[in-house]
Amino acid sequence: MFTPVHTYEFAELAKQKIAEFNALHWDASKRQQLGLKLENEKGELVAALAGRTFGHWFYLESLWLDQSIRGQGIGSSILAEAEQIAKARGCSFVILDTLDFQARPFYERHGYQVQWTQTNYPLTGCKYFMTKQL
Repeated sequence: MFTPVHTYEFAELAKQKIAEFNALHWDASKRQQLGLKLENEKGELVAALAGRTFGHWFYLESLWLDQSIRGQGIGSSILAEAEQIAKARGCSFVILDTLDFQARPFYERHGYQVQWTQTNYPLTGCKYFMTKQL
C-alpha cells in the first residue's frame, strides 16, 4: 500500500531520485544555476531572476519585479544579462513558462515565441510555454 507524503521535502527527494537516474544517461556536471538580483538602497529585493543552464538550454524558472520598479526597463535589462550569461555558457536556446495574467507580451517583445498553450490551467486560465533562440 502507498503511503501519502504531501510535503515539499518529499517532492525534493523525488526530484533528486530522478536526477540520479538521469545522471546514468547523460553528464549533468555542466548543469549550473543562474541567478541575478537587484536590491534597493535599503537592501530590499526588488528584482529576481532564477534558472539553470544545461547543454544548449537555459531554463528560465522565475523572473520577478517589485511593482515599484516596473516599466523602467529593469526587466528587459535583467533578462538580457541572463541571456548573455547563458550564451557565454554555451546555450543556444531559452525555455520558460508564463501564465495568462503574467508576462507573455513582455517575453514576445524580447523575441520569445509560444510553442504550446496549456488551456484550462489551473481551472480557466492558460499557461504558455515559450522559447527563444539566442
